[in-house]
Amino acid sequence: MNAASMPSSPCLGHAKVRVDSGCELGEGPGWDARRGELRWLNILAGELHRAGPDGHDHRITRLGRRTSYAALTLDGDYLLVAENQLSRFDPQSGETSDFLPFEADTPVTRSNDARVDTHGSLWLSTMGLGAEPGAGSLYRLHRGELTCLRQGLSIPNALCFSPDGRHAYFSDTATGWVMRWALDAEGFPQRGEDDTFIEPEPWADMRQSGGGPDGAIIDSDGCMWIALWGASRVARLNPQGEEVAHVALAARQPSCSAFGGADLTTLYVTTAQEGLADPQAHEGALFALDLAESLPGVKGLQEPRLRLA
Repeated sequence: MNAASMPSSPCLGHAKVRVDSGCELGEGPGWDARRGELRWLNILAGELHRAGPDGHDHRITRLGRRTSYAALTLDGDYLLVAENQLSRFDPQSGETSDFLPFEADTPVTRSNDARVDTHGSLWLSTMGLGAEPGAGSLYRLHRGELTCLRQGLSIPNALCFSPDGRHAYFSDTATGWVMRWALDAEGFPQRGEDDTFIEPEPWADMRQSGGGPDGAIIDSDGCMWIALWGASRVARLNPQGEEVAHVALAARQPSCSAFGGADLTTLYVTTAQEGLADPQAHEGALFALDLAESLPGVKGLQEPRLRLA
């Protein structure tokens, strides 16, 4: 267990506005290498945003329900993670088709964080509509079958995976901790002798970081980039869970990061206006910082594609 202190770490630079999208709750960024574009969600408005790496050609698709992630599939379309429903989405035609119910019998929750793991399976979470304590759960969609991994969470976030596929990370933002879970050969949490999942271990203590641990991504060195909600920064944690650097941005509520661009050296950060009584200019924008000069040799990992069968 390692404490990440309020930033004494080097600042790698100030991310700049790339798309002034004004999202109430921007989330779920990802880089589609085949199309050469970034995608992200405005959860509460049910909007899918897409743009080129430079922010040009920004377009919005209204999805009709609160949606938190758009996973790239091996078939080339997206699997939308939304309240009560997982759906296939054709990014060319804009057509949507139902795939699988998702807590359809629980009207007080919505989807939250999600990420595809190194096995091509989707980890996804839910939370209460009012962030009610203990209302959220964590799931894994593996070859079309949905398994509940954990219940009793409040704001599940920071889903990401070690490059070797041996560990999963997640946070219940309300606790201030990032947890690490040992995985088996198929990418599920390891089980004990009683065949129940072994408990995850505390990995990084973010309680003194100035913000709540939100969305996260892993880079080519196995380091985590975690958005700190309320702290106007994204922290870089080494594989031991220690903060070694950070990126600043002119928005109080960064929510998640993704690496993109042709060489995966641009860090994109979604932000949110949700809950702010006085949102300032660019709160809710998509920010970006080119790390090629400030952190040469470090880049993102290619985003895995989801296997649905």
